[in-house]
Amino acid sequence: MKVVPLGDKLVVKRLESAEKTAGGILLPDAAREQPQQGRVLSVGDGLMLPDGTRAPHEVNEGDRVVFSSYSGAEVTIDDEKLLILNADDILAIVR
Repeated sequence: MKVVPLGDKLVVKRLESAEKTAGGILLPDAAREQPQQGRVLSVGDGLMLPDGTRAPHEVNEGDRVVFSSYSGAEVTIDDEKLLILNADDILAIVR
């Protein structure tokens, strides 16, 4: 199933978190922090401007991005956890 975001929204899949600390200690799932990086899977049409046109997104599908810790809405589609974020929640593109 494909998720198509509306307006200035983005669909992002979080990257995997580290399973070990720098000292080599294995972390259980409950102790791992949610990663703040992800891959953009889908982008909306863009923000509607007052003149009726759409503003283009600064990120594209496939970009690796950094976002705020508690931003967006987490949804599960086909047993896959995804985030739906506003374009404003994206802090940076990792290249």
